[in-house]
Amino acid sequence: MAKYSKGAEKSVASAMRRRKKGTLKSGPGGKGGTVKSRAQAIAIGLSEARDKGAKVPTKASSGKRAVKKAAAKKKAAPKKKAAPKKAAKKKAAKKAPAKRSRRSRA
Repeated sequence: MAKYSKGAEKSVASAMRRRKKGTLKSGPGGKGGTVKSRAQAIAIGLSEARDKGAKVPTKASSGKRAVKKAAAKKKAAPKKKAAPKKAAKKKAAKKAPAKRSRRSRA
């Protein structure tokens, strides 16, 4: 069974042609500049194929080293306690004086 669909192949090929031509741009709205890297052109093509709904495997993680670093950070990072929300509301209520109604008593 094929990993990538024909539509995905076409979008990657299109991205490669645009890279060779010098019209492939990176970033949102093409504001990141022209793409020079072959790998980046392939990544853009696969991303476009995903947007169109073509059969493309999910993005791969950056490898075992990144996974190990993330796990080490989680263990080493001290846990922060969240400030209670009730105390913040009480302080805000104390600062604002209560408004009195001006009903005429007849």
